[in-house]
Amino acid sequence: MTRSKKTVARARALRKRRGVALILVLAALTVLTVMLTEIQDESSAEFGSSLAARDAVIAEYAAKSAINLSRLLIAAEPTIRRSLTLVFALVGGPRQVPVWEYADRILGAFNDSDGAEGFASLAGVDPKLGKNLGLKGAGFELRIVDEDSKINFNVAARGDAFSQTRLAAQIIGLIGSPQFSPMFEGRDADDQYTDRRTACQAIIDWVDPDQDQALCDPTSNTAQQAGSEDSFYQLLKNPYPRKNAAFDSLEELHRVRGVSDDFWSTFIDPDPDNPDKRIVTVWGQGAVNVNTANPQTLLALVCQASNNMARMCTDANEAQKFIMALTMLRGFLPGLPMFKNAQEFVSALQQTNTAAAPGAAPAAGLGGALGGGGSPIATIMKALGIEPIPLVSAAETAKAVTTESKVFSIYATGYVRSGKRESSVRIHAVVDFRGAPSPQNLIAQLLTKAGLGTGSGGGASTVAPPAASSSTLPPGTTQGGIADALKPGPGGNVIYYRVD
Repeated sequence: MTRSKKTVARARALRKRRGVALILVLAALTVLTVMLTEIQDESSAEFGSSLAARDAVIAEYAAKSAINLSRLLIAAEPTIRRSLTLVFALVGGPRQVPVWEYADRILGAFNDSDGAEGFASLAGVDPKLGKNLGLKGAGFELRIVDEDSKINFNVAARGDAFSQTRLAAQIIGLIGSPQFSPMFEGRDADDQYTDRRTACQAIIDWVDPDQDQALCDPTSNTAQQAGSEDSFYQLLKNPYPRKNAAFDSLEELHRVRGVSDDFWSTFIDPDPDNPDKRIVTVWGQGAVNVNTANPQTLLALVCQASNNMARMCTDANEAQKFIMALTMLRGFLPGLPMFKNAQEFVSALQQTNTAAAPGAAPAAGLGGALGGGGSPIATIMKALGIEPIPLVSAAETAKAVTTESKVFSIYATGYVRSGKRESSVRIHAVVDFRGAPSPQNLIAQLLTKAGLGTGSGGGASTVAPPAASSSTLPPGTTQGGIADALKPGPGGNVIYYRVD
């Protein structure tokens, strides 16, 4: 009996030890499972982060490739222009070709499969027949915007009275329509009243280098004494100084008095997803390209040129008729510039030379085909019942516009798509082509320097040796080296660069 009790006790003890051991095993398995799950989560997160970082680098370089290809395309525009002599004969003469508007399709051969399809539909050539074309595992979306087609707020930074007066007239022409009056009647975000004139003054005073308040009264014909700039920004809850220098970016406009969200969405950037609709710029050469400017920008130029005396500057119906005339004309000239030069734009506004002289042959180009004497927009404006624009000065209006664009914004978005995951990087670069030599001229210069060029007699040209360097210069440097480094290349100079 005693032995049986001992056996039972030993069995119970054994079961108890086994139970404890099982509990310990289960606890250990639970802890190991938690640790393994945590390690797997961390590894997956690190692996996913590594893939995202890798794809972001690939996407960024895809966007950089789009930027460089775009610069090459714009630099090649003069060559493209020379090859379209017969086409320009129909519109009265050669003019700049807006190749940048079709850059996404022209450069599609260097893009992914979607871009290659766009290039094939444009050129009728299958890029698959070429070698080393296209991107594998990556691609880019591209849009090039002509900054010279917009009103440049930075012209006031030149400091001369003429530039400030012209910009003031353009700003008043842009915001002066009666339909925008409610925007300037209430309090702004700073609990201040900012009318049109005050908003115009604030923009110019932020940019100009002096301490005098801008007048912003382009309709006044009498001399006015300008007072000193006010202390508005110093009296804010979070004060900051007025810059008195050029804008570095469009976003800086948010710091200017009167530039509210409504002002921004109406006059600065109406559609953030479509930079072509942007009306204002802080880059550009100053003169507005009338061939690429949108109708609202041209309307502002008309109001500036007439000191807001044209009916379309005070009558919304007349303004709509003017915009309709421009839309119709661009429908007649898809992809081709409207005006050959600034004087042709002035003639169109004044509606001069709209009919050929009796017995004379019709003018060449679209204007002659429409029955005009060289200005098709004048013919369309007259047909729509739009009155001639009373220009204050035809010569000054011609100076304020151009038909050649030199500054461009390139928006390139590189992307990498893998399953449901997509990594993208957006680059905004502004490139200035003023003074940039064409690729052909640069190649000719290099050949000449290498002694491979030909003179007028057909033999090798003689190249003068470079000037001797000064003894005070460091070894390996030459006189004029800094000047040579600052010279623009065929791809222009990058004056703004932002990666998002």
